[in-house]
Amino acid sequence: MKIVGISGSTVGSKTRVAVDHALQYIEKEHTGVEVELLDLKDYDVVFSDGRPYKDYTGDTKILLEKIMQADGILLGMPVFQASIPGTLKNIFDLLPVDAFRNKMVAITATAGTTKHYLVPEQHLKPILHYMHAWVIPKYVFVEEKDYTNYVITNQNVIDRLNKLSEDLIHYVDILKNHPEITSFL
Repeated sequence: MKIVGISGSTVGSKTRVAVDHALQYIEKEHTGVEVELLDLKDYDVVFSDGRPYKDYTGDTKILLEKIMQADGILLGMPVFQASIPGTLKNIFDLLPVDAFRNKMVAITATAGTTKHYLVPEQHLKPILHYMHAWVIPKYVFVEEKDYTNYVITNQNVIDRLNKLSEDLIHYVDILKNHPEITSFL
């Protein structure tokens, strides 16, 4: 089983901390699960120009292929201007419409205030559903106050990230072992 965590921004580091925490938990608790952190900061990704994803080269191609090869995705995103980051939207635009078909996606979002709690619900989930993802209904929202020196210190958030990680592994396992579930899609 291959799980990729995406830190969906090229600025800041709190989202990466949340995604990395969840991936480390999976690695510790689930032997045999391969995890990889894809931090968009580490890739030189071009803007989408409408080409098929297989026609891109360099970092763009590498990143897209890693996403396409994953069984499950832990998608982390900061909230910018009450929406998803443009760099993350660009990744979605680069991928084919069925990129997430039969893939389970878990979401964690970071923001400076609770006022942005519904951004994943209103902005991110519709895109993921359009791209045929199976999305875990509950996501983890992490606020600025939940960190101390770039470490998550709120135990409730830690517990919810761990639970989200468990749910992701559980549902990816179901999809992999019961393909008949997805046959009607």
